[in-house]
Amino acid sequence: MTGKERYEHIEIPDRLSGVIQEAVQRGRIQKRKMKWLRGSSTLVAACAAVMITVNVPSVAMALSDVPVIGSIVKVLQVGSGGERTDGVSVTTTVQENTLNIHFTIDGEQTESAPAYTVDHKKAPNRLIFTFNGVRNLDVDKLKKDIASLSNVKDIYNNVILDDSAVQFVVELKDNIDYSVSEYQQPGYIQLKLFGAAKKDKAHEVFFVRSQEMELGESLAIIDEQYAGDGSSVIKTKNGKYIVAMGGLASRSEAEELLHKLSAREDYSEPLQVDSWMSNENPE
Repeated sequence: MTGKERYEHIEIPDRLSGVIQEAVQRGRIQKRKMKWLRGSSTLVAACAAVMITVNVPSVAMALSDVPVIGSIVKVLQVGSGGERTDGVSVTTTVQENTLNIHFTIDGEQTESAPAYTVDHKKAPNRLIFTFNGVRNLDVDKLKKDIASLSNVKDIYNNVILDDSAVQFVVELKDNIDYSVSEYQQPGYIQLKLFGAAKKDKAHEVFFVRSQEMELGESLAIIDEQYAGDGSSVIKTKNGKYIVAMGGLASRSEAEELLHKLSAREDYSEPLQVDSWMSNENPE
């Protein structure tokens, strides 16, 4: 299923519909009031600011400092969006604690972002970005730009079994929240990082995990095998990687999950139950 298809199947909570309608109505009223200032691209972007808002704890924080170019399509924390395409190149720019992810084809900026997904995982606190239809990614610049953000702990790319897709992981420092905004004309993605309103206390989390290994096809195969079980790749303290499922509150729950996975016909890679603190990486 493509990122676009995942986006079309996202379930919107019932109580959210009223919020969206009110936000859209406010946007329409504001747009009429500001019509005489249509020549200002900054104000036009602000008037178009809310088309849909999903799962964002602070819309005001997410929409602060609206860029002077482009119209916002959505603000989210997890989910999908963009348009299905191919042959896209990806590069990045940064400003303070904001990362802009730009897309081009044949040197020209695209009007919309390619199909993408954003996922959030804990232990450690991290974001997983996947872009489909992408053939070129400046990995060195990506890592340099993201590492320059003061709220970022680490950045690494994943190997996935699709040569037209790229995936990278951004580990956040403790008690850091975020918003992801999608823009069009031109199309780009903006990641904003800011202090979380609610401080989480570190606690032990239980997983079913693979053996530690280097990034590569073997790791990607295991990750894909258990994708339906919520698997993700996590960097260890030793600088290697594991595939982990769970994020559970007790060892008994993790053991139950391991029993379920090991009983399947496709089970081959030896998995084990492990735990680490929610603000740390596994050994």
